Amino acid sequence: MRLNKTIATLIFADLLLYSGWGLFSPIFAIFVTDQIKNGSLEMVGFIVATYWLVKSIIQPFLANFLDIKKGEEDDFFSLILGMTLASFVPLGYFFATNLFHVFFLEAIRGVAMACVVPSWYGIFTRHINKDWYAFSWSVHSTALGVMLGFSAAFGGIIAVLLGFRVLFIVVSLLGFSGVLTLLYVRKRILSDEFQNSSFFSSKDFENKDS
Repeated sequence: MRLNKTIATLIFADLLLYSGWGLFSPIFAIFVTDQIKNGSLEMVGFIVATYWLVKSIIQPFLANFLDIKKGEEDDFFSLILGMTLASFVPLGYFFATNLFHVFFLEAIRGVAMACVVPSWYGIFTRHINKDWYAFSWSVHSTALGVMLGFSAAFGGIIAVLLGFRVLFIVVSLLGFSGVLTLLYVRKRILSDEFQNSSFFSSKDFENKDS
């Protein structure tokens, strides 16, 4: 089997998280300029920069720690913590009224995604079935692209018909659904038997998650 259950679950959880933010990202500038006091297109650029700078600065240090520490408990904890924190951010936008709120929330999201990205990639890479590396990554990339395309198309519709606050709730619920999905594979990821397997040579490893 090319994709084992762990890989499929990781992909599905990632799709839930990113599809939620995909609903909001294309119309983020409209939200800031229309709903936030003193919001402007210039401020949108600085807000987006805040997210990327915070994420980019923290991420390599956390990734280094995750690599040094043995086992996958730390990776899984970082992943769950990051996704949970990221899922709370839209609820913060529910109450945001000024630029400070937006900058703060994007900084928090930067911290959250700095936890999510290296831990998700680490777990995903270690659980790929042997000799199916390119295929597994391509499935993730393709599924994510398709999901983000649909999300971008429907995010604006939801905002127009139901308002931004309903959209924020939807984004948050999708994120928390991703967290619950990951808990489904918790025992599989953290099992001592799996952690003691040989990634490159064990034939049992290839089918352990099938």
